[in-house]
Amino acid sequence: MNFIIKIFYSVVVNLLIFLSLLNAQTNNQHPDLVFPKNWSNPTILPDHVILTFSEDPSTTQSVTWRTNTSVKKGIAEIALADGAPRFWRNLIQYTAVTTLMNADEILTANISSNYHSATFKNLIPDTLYAYRVGDGEHWSEWFQFRTAAKIAKPFSFLYVGDAQNYILELWSRLIRQGYKTAPEARFIVHAGDLVNNAHHEIQWHEWFTAGGWLHGMLPSVPTPGNHEYRNYNTEEESKNISHLSYQWPYQFTLPQNGPDLLKETVYFFDYQNTRIISLNSNRLIKEQVPWLDSVLSNNPNKWTVITFHHPVFSGAKGRDNKELRNLWKPLFDKHSVDLVLTGHDHTYTRGQSPKAKNTITGLNKKDGATVYVVSVSGGKMYTLSEDLWNEYTDAKLDRKAENTQLFQVINIDGDKLKYEAYTATGQLYDAFDLIKRYNKGNQLIDKVKQVITERSHTNTIIYENSKKY
Repeated sequence: MNFIIKIFYSVVVNLLIFLSLLNAQTNNQHPDLVFPKNWSNPTILPDHVILTFSEDPSTTQSVTWRTNTSVKKGIAEIALADGAPRFWRNLIQYTAVTTLMNADEILTANISSNYHSATFKNLIPDTLYAYRVGDGEHWSEWFQFRTAAKIAKPFSFLYVGDAQNYILELWSRLIRQGYKTAPEARFIVHAGDLVNNAHHEIQWHEWFTAGGWLHGMLPSVPTPGNHEYRNYNTEEESKNISHLSYQWPYQFTLPQNGPDLLKETVYFFDYQNTRIISLNSNRLIKEQVPWLDSVLSNNPNKWTVITFHHPVFSGAKGRDNKELRNLWKPLFDKHSVDLVLTGHDHTYTRGQSPKAKNTITGLNKKDGATVYVVSVSGGKMYTLSEDLWNEYTDAKLDRKAENTQLFQVINIDGDKLKYEAYTATGQLYDAFDLIKRYNKGNQLIDKVKQVITERSHTNTIIYENSKKY
């Protein structure tokens, strides 16, 4: 009898706990953070310091930063990094290009700033440097970065999907955990929707604050998402006119090797025997085809990784991108692209699609195919479609997730590409290896049996609306 009472008591207690948690989650609308007035305004001190690649990563490095408009001149100083604190005695000084960003009349920006950009040149490959930026009197701290090697050497990089919402409060923990997990990563790929409203100065300040000093140490490789396009004013909104984020060309110094109308959103660079390509899936997707075909045709690198925002294969309901798939996937097949990294769906899916016309004897769903990944790093979550990838006859889904902030670590070492996806709490969620086999296609070694249980809305935190956070 006592045993039955204990069981009954345990069931009642657990039910009460569950109901209280459910009620707490239902009532938690998680409002956006409220920031003090002028919180995001620039000052005379450098902020938004960020590294990007604009030329050869082995001999150059670009840095961009922001000040208020009273700072008319920008200076960047660089020296070989050394354990001795006075390494700066051997510094070289660069005068930055200073550009006024007048966004006073841009909806949600309403600010003017000076942006300063410098590109360090004639650097020694595979060498650690220290640098700082300022105006000659007001300086940032000293940051460090390492140039790429001229030859093929092992390296890793991070990749994240949409930061977009709850950037400072939730994306910050994700990006910091990413750096903690892969402190030797050489750059980070941002697959679009870095912010929610393209020109929103406070959201961009959240993004820079969340990443903090990481932006000044770990070069960023951004590609624009649909939320990087918005109207400048209410009149344009009524006419459905949108523009690339007003801040984009000012705060990112990116390669100028893309099509004329898509500079600094479509580009490529080579890093230690890997070609990284950014495409713009928001604009002129047909016009990018000849450029992409040329860049892939004249590619001397062993590995090819492409990033853009909208998925080739979508796992979310009503978000299929058929035109993009029909235009771009044949090129991925033709040139045996290894990995495609996207965002947009606010879920996680990873799978493969073999070449449309199988010309390699013995290929199957696991071999010789491009791997397609969709991921999300911010706090906004959607629900996977019931059909998932079943509507695609030429694709096979291998791993999925809902309601989970994720970052990815990609390591390239000779003939092996190692891929790992981690949750914001550092748990390994997905993993596979690609082994390069010449004239036979890549071999995929799936490691899903070594990771945690698949996550969905039904086995994670309960929300009032499971479709969105």
